[in-house]
Amino acid sequence: MKFSQSLKIGNVLVKNRLFLSPMVDVTDLAFRLLCRKQGAGMAYTEMIYIDAILHENSKTKSLMKTCKEDKPLGLQVTGNSIEEFKKFAKLDLLHGYGLIDINCGCPSIRITGNQAGSYLLKSPEKIGEMIKTLKDRDLTVTAKIRLGFNKNNSLEVVKEIEKAGADLITVHTRLANQGASVPADGKWISKIKDRIGIPLIANGDIFSGKDVEKYLDLCDGVMIARGAIGNPFIFRGIERYFKTGSEKEIGKGEKISAFRDYLKLAEKHEVVDLGRVKHLGGSFLKGFDGAAKIRQKLMQKKNFEDILEFIESFK
Repeated sequence: MKFSQSLKIGNVLVKNRLFLSPMVDVTDLAFRLLCRKQGAGMAYTEMIYIDAILHENSKTKSLMKTCKEDKPLGLQVTGNSIEEFKKFAKLDLLHGYGLIDINCGCPSIRITGNQAGSYLLKSPEKIGEMIKTLKDRDLTVTAKIRLGFNKNNSLEVVKEIEKAGADLITVHTRLANQGASVPADGKWISKIKDRIGIPLIANGDIFSGKDVEKYLDLCDGVMIARGAIGNPFIFRGIERYFKTGSEKEIGKGEKISAFRDYLKLAEKHEVVDLGRVKHLGGSFLKGFDGAAKIRQKLMQKKNFEDILEFIESFK
């Protein structure tokens, strides 16, 4: 089973080929730990602006939290200034992460308006400079891209990334101006793999073991994003699919229990954010009778303690 084989990324050894995607307001330390327990081999912080790290913003420090069970971990960053990347590269804290991943794929107007995220795809040479700056500090460096900003220039971009010394590339197979309603164009994975000699991870519309299966002969692994939101069980389900050909349906009790575990991990590691708790709670509490009513009551809770008490009541 290729998905269960280990993968070397620079100096980092990943136990399998299933990656949890970095997602804003989702992949905090508590959620990453849930997904790792279910079988995710690799995970990342959510995307963080380099200037926020340089200014030691307190919220940013919370997003960067990790622990010994949260390994290997990628710190995902974005920015638009080579000078900031040079300052960032000198930070000792970077060596506390397995690798540094440069986000060149976020399509949010809030990010691209600052010429970061997927906007960087318009300047492949600049991405290369950012990678070289980090590689000069002896860091393991990867990049996550889309097929292009508003036109597909992925083959040019990946060659530049490889030339700069990156250790791995993840490709989300949509353009930045294409939303989730546009199907991911998976045929580009094999085209890109033919052009590069470093590991390639596929991302986009991966929701099941069957979706994973179609990519594992084309590239080196898969990265799961939306399919994992409120559903850390997806990693366990993929393993089950490769063993039995089917994925077990997750019931009400297990979904509520997983959300309870998330709450307790968030509290333990001091990464509680009420907005994120409600957002993720709404994702966990779906797909069973009475779910809508439970979500409605969850949204009415005013603080974390009330939410925890409410979810505990379902034992």
